[in-house]
Amino acid sequence: MDWILQPWPWYVAGPLIGLTVPLLLIVGNKSFGVSSSLKHICAACFPAGIDFFKYEWRNEAWNLWFVAGIAVGGFIASDFLSETSVVDISQSTIRDLKALGMNSFDAYVPTEIFSWASLGSINGILFIVVGGFLVGFGTRYAGGCTSGHAIFGMSNFQKASLIAVIGFFIGGLVMTHLLFPLIF
Repeated sequence: MDWILQPWPWYVAGPLIGLTVPLLLIVGNKSFGVSSSLKHICAACFPAGIDFFKYEWRNEAWNLWFVAGIAVGGFIASDFLSETSVVDISQSTIRDLKALGMNSFDAYVPTEIFSWASLGSINGILFIVVGGFLVGFGTRYAGGCTSGHAIFGMSNFQKASLIAVIGFFIGGLVMTHLLFPLIF
């Protein structure tokens, strides 16, 4: 049972994630991703008057169960299976974050950025509110999220997914090396 408490190596986790694509294709699904579940929730709750949400969302109910499983699995893993909430990150990353004023490394994320107290600061508003809006807008504009494009779209040789994944990586690099140091 100890093996389940440890991070799985890439050569086990990667193929398991990769096997979801042929499995979904075999059962007839044409798309996969976490962001589409929000569309299905909106279609279930607010179907009247908005053409975008007028479709048979029940045909995609498996996606809602999938996302619920992610939430429940994350809760179980963090509260019952994890021996620690400290994320093992490299010393060079810790050094770089300390240079930017981050000093709390005893949780999943730095509390200087992600906490109720930081939400009242300009940096917190930029990161959580503006950043959250930009992620939501980008997901809608790109027609899907990182998991949908990178796992399912690229394995189906979709040009739009290749462009989106390249954009995700460029955006991540710009944020990490240009914007993050400017904000902090």
